[in-house]
Amino acid sequence: NDDLHDPIVNDEHCLIMGLVKSENDLDRLKHMGREINAILFKFFADRNLKLVDFKVEFGVDKDGNIVLADEISPDSCRFWDATTNEKLDKDRFRQDLGNVKVAYEEVLKRILSKV
Repeated sequence: NDDLHDPIVNDEHCLIMGLVKSENDLDRLKHMGREINAILFKFFADRNLKLVDFKVEFGVDKDGNIVLADEISPDSCRFWDATTNEKLDKDRFRQDLGNVKVAYEEVLKRILSKV
């Protein structure tokens, strides 16, 4: 909830607030999150980028299946250069480090260089 500045919620909160239907849904979300992490971690490591953290949002399709419903970008992840630890993500803007466009272009260049 953006109005609440994305408060931390635990499993019980999710069940009580009806954010998930069951503990099985919670287990599925955790499993998907771990799978996404493993895929992204390797993908970016192969491009000399350290995936520091990320957030993803999930949705439910018309058939009731839980699906990833978010983008993967420097706005939703923290990427650091794996060698220098230079920040190449949204923190460049948040911490007034400058060169946000250059950093985002560097991430794009590294992603496209392995395609």
